[in-house]
Amino acid sequence: MFGKEPTCMHCRKTIEGNEKVYIQMRYPKHRGMTEVKAYLKSEGRFICEQCFAEKTESKG
Repeated sequence: MFGKEPTCMHCRKTIEGNEKVYIQMRYPKHRGMTEVKAYLKSEGRFICEQCFAEKTESKG
C-alpha cells in the first residue's frame, strides 16, 4: 500500500486531503512516531465518513 493513494476499504473512493476519515489500525508499540502520514498509509485501513455513517446506522 506504500506509495499509493489512500482509499476507503468499503467503497474504494480515494481519500482527499482535509477529508474526515476513520482509520482501523493496531495501536503502535513504538514511541515517537514522527512520520504520521506515512505510518497511517502503511499500517491503517481507511473508512470514509459516508461509509462509516452507513455502517453505524445499520447496527443501531
